[in-house]
Amino acid sequence: MTAVVAASAVTAPAVHAEDMRARQWYLDAMKAEELWKVSTGKGITVAVLDSGVDSTVSELRGKVLPGRNFYDSEGGPGRVDGKDTERHGTNMAITIAGSAADGGVKGVAPDAKILPVKVGPKASFGYVEPASQGIRYAVDNGAQIINMSFAGPDDQAESAEWQKAVDYALKKGALLFAGSGNSGLESPMYPAAIPGVVAVGALDTKGKVSKHSNYGDHLALAAPGESVPARCSDDKNRYCESYGTSQATAIASASAALIWSAHPDWTGNQVLRVMMETAGHVGPVPSKYIGYGSVRPAQVLLEGKGDPGAPDVNPLLAAQAKKSAASETSPSPEGTGASDNGPAQASKEPEAAARPEESGFPLWGIVASAVAVVAIGAVVAVGVRSRRA
Repeated sequence: MTAVVAASAVTAPAVHAEDMRARQWYLDAMKAEELWKVSTGKGITVAVLDSGVDSTVSELRGKVLPGRNFYDSEGGPGRVDGKDTERHGTNMAITIAGSAADGGVKGVAPDAKILPVKVGPKASFGYVEPASQGIRYAVDNGAQIINMSFAGPDDQAESAEWQKAVDYALKKGALLFAGSGNSGLESPMYPAAIPGVVAVGALDTKGKVSKHSNYGDHLALAAPGESVPARCSDDKNRYCESYGTSQATAIASASAALIWSAHPDWTGNQVLRVMMETAGHVGPVPSKYIGYGSVRPAQVLLEGKGDPGAPDVNPLLAAQAKKSAASETSPSPEGTGASDNGPAQASKEPEAAARPEESGFPLWGIVASAVAVVAIGAVVAVGVRSRRA
């Protein structure tokens, strides 16, 4: 059984609560204050499949529903929020739905509810069996959105188990978001690479692709994933800066919650379709670095853009089927390494990997910055990499 690890890390320096809002640069970039006049995520339940969620922290009081522990016997069914000593699941929940109480972090969708589903500890969580059980449990208990901020490799048998669980959730109408991974390589990881899962890449504060963000043809969307305030892993009363596709996934999930809350009659397929249509990008779409682009809920909620389309057609699966059919009839020219969906493939070796030049457009302006030239000299390990001042 292959372990899957958290797609994030927490770094120094610590952030003090009194200047927390100023540190949340992505809220300003997303026009959050204006968004919250239209939607706050009310009525939407986001399942956080993770290391548990500590409902006692100030930002999450009254927001966390009874959940389930599928990883170990501690806690059992019901509360799974007392054992999150590493704070990973708690930080994802805060990024999604934090209230900013006591000067803490404000979530992108502050009125969404959190359903905690423990699938393992941060150091090695997300074993396929508990995670696939957790997916089924989440949708059976009212979760419209499933946030999976972890990533890792799987063998073929385990990929089949992932697919069964994902298919079950899709039939129930849920949206599933997962981090692409933090090794900075063209290396599909799971569950993000499972068809039907929205694979999320990370962007930095300038709207460029983060150097640690994994990429590939399965990428669907991108979201902010650097300099995100989080409670420190060794002290829940202090805040540190964090980074990773974990954070990007949480912000993408919260963006979906905002849109769905404002349009409760839409299906998950329709929410995802408008997210894809209004995503910010430059160049060919989809890109293997940011998929259809950076999440921009303001385009939907403030500008009224995006056509929800057919309620029963999954836009990702439809696009993948269309691409497969096209590749069978029109293969790429031999020797170019290129396809009609993007630039030539970069080497998978970390010392040689490079990304196309970004355009310099603002991330959430009329057009978003797509990618940056990043020579990856040192790979950021996926998971438990942290450093203190």
